[in-house]
Amino acid sequence: MLIYLIKFFGWTIAHVPEAWLYALSKGLGDLIYWLLPKRRRIVLSNLHHAFPERDEPWRRWVARQSSRRMIETGLLACAIPFLSERRLLTILSCGSELHSILETHARNPAPTLICTAHLAYWEVLAVIPLGLGGMVPELGVIYRPLKSAVLNDWVKRSRERFGARLLSRRDGMSEAMKILRRRNFVGLLFDQNAGDKGALTTFLGRICSTSELPGLWTEKFSANVVIAYPRRLGFWRTEVHADMLPKNTDSKFITLALNQWLETKLEGDDDLCASWLWMHNRWRTQNRPDNRLRLEAKRNLLDAEMSFRGWRRLPRKTRIVVRLPNWLGDVVMLIPLLRALRISRPDAELTLIGKAVFQTVAEAAGVADHYESLPARGPAYWRHFRHLRFRHLDVYLLFTNSFRGDLEAWLTRTPQRFGIKRPGKLRFGLTSDYRTPSGYDESQHHQIELWEDFLRHFGLNAQPDCTPLTPAARYEGGSIGLIAGSENFPGKRWPVQHWRALIEAMPDQSFVLFGTSADRSITDQIAEGYSAQRVENLAGKTNMEQFMNRLGGCRLLVSNDTGGMHLANAMGVPVIGLFGPTNPVRTGPVFNSPVLTLQPPGCPRTGGGSLTDLLPATVVAGIRKIVGGTIS
Repeated sequence: MLIYLIKFFGWTIAHVPEAWLYALSKGLGDLIYWLLPKRRRIVLSNLHHAFPERDEPWRRWVARQSSRRMIETGLLACAIPFLSERRLLTILSCGSELHSILETHARNPAPTLICTAHLAYWEVLAVIPLGLGGMVPELGVIYRPLKSAVLNDWVKRSRERFGARLLSRRDGMSEAMKILRRRNFVGLLFDQNAGDKGALTTFLGRICSTSELPGLWTEKFSANVVIAYPRRLGFWRTEVHADMLPKNTDSKFITLALNQWLETKLEGDDDLCASWLWMHNRWRTQNRPDNRLRLEAKRNLLDAEMSFRGWRRLPRKTRIVVRLPNWLGDVVMLIPLLRALRISRPDAELTLIGKAVFQTVAEAAGVADHYESLPARGPAYWRHFRHLRFRHLDVYLLFTNSFRGDLEAWLTRTPQRFGIKRPGKLRFGLTSDYRTPSGYDESQHHQIELWEDFLRHFGLNAQPDCTPLTPAARYEGGSIGLIAGSENFPGKRWPVQHWRALIEAMPDQSFVLFGTSADRSITDQIAEGYSAQRVENLAGKTNMEQFMNRLGGCRLLVSNDTGGMHLANAMGVPVIGLFGPTNPVRTGPVFNSPVLTLQPPGCPRTGGGSLTDLLPATVVAGIRKIVGGTIS
């Protein structure tokens, strides 16, 4: 029954006035564009990734034209079996370069591949023998057979009436190779969405999976490679042009050169760009959640491509956003994993979203391409995240664990949003989650370990890099830094009298107190009675950049469990961390610079003690160990 309906539809299309069909194509194309939001997002995302420098009106014009031309092509495909040769010759013409290539072949026959891409009116390529008046001696065309045997047989017969032979990808490959051995023509599509069977390459700067078949056959048969492409002249009017690739029998060269040829055409010709099929997601080869954060394929031509194009690194066009934690210490501890992500997904453009104060830290770490500061709270806050959808992000990694963070991510409409799901915790904003194992006790594992498990669940395959940002350890000269406050929990603070006892125990040493303006009441008590040369009180007097500069000049740092402790550790400054109620197993410093963690006598290794019980003499002994170089 289906075959009769299709034939009736095709016959009707072939006999309807073209002006009506043109109006129908415009209407249906626009309906698809406006009424299928998922498809519209795909096409606009594809164009935004490919042409970020072009303005949005241009991208929307290309998107609508491409949608309309897809309908035009589909209508023509249905009508071709019912169109007379005379009518087809008004639709199709062949450029002079195609005639020239065939004349050369007649004088000097050679196996020749005719490659084509997904440009509007590709269906007319089966009609080329008619348009060339029989100049093609033998042409086999590789095609993907339809599931219905009856429908497939009818399509095959209708396309073969002008001399081309349709050869199935399933069982016609051997016949195609015989045609090449007879030094004739084989037509095939070069595709950038070849799935697991394709090789990793780039197309318009983004990782894709490209079919190697044209390259393999060129190498095997020393074939010429001709690229045939239809240029739309008007509704159901097209002229087929052809370019010949330079003679080269290296399979990799041909595979990469075909993609480069198409890129050049799309970038340099708006009309051809509007004829390409943008509505298909041709860059989805590495999109599975389980391998999203790595590049993986049976065949990988990325090194060859970088050499072919003269690149020093891959273009960064996979847009990954990292929503940073809200505490400085957590942000610092995340740096080794962001470094690993850079290695695991070298094509990623990393954007960090977090508090404005963390931007200086992120820039010093050099782990991201962009930093997006959180706006002030209020309606504009949520509008900001909603507006991010027009940046067409690819992956959103959440290192927050809150309803607010999930809502932020959901508003961006990023197609893949990953986070950690703990038992009993609703994570409505995620598309995929990492679930902590049953019985997992976070108090027995470092925070970075959980984050690493989370990222590996989504494909990370590089090791965290805990090398300090400034690797030179400072054992001589400089003051001893002190951080006596804490942002969120008074119990984390070593008592004022202990800090003063520490200073008194080291009369030949100068100290510098760091902290926020909220810590000033504490630091004023500690510094009281000392000269500024002996104890310099900088609490509330530095911004993040100034804090880092002064911190980096310290001989070592003694600190409560605070973000500043982690920052000093990341900068290569030796650290003595004072832990009482908090858990050093979970939140201790992670960078490879000297660290001494001190806890009160009898305190469990996972915390729970009182810092009042940690005596100044113990800290002084720790300082002497670090200064003496016995702690590394």
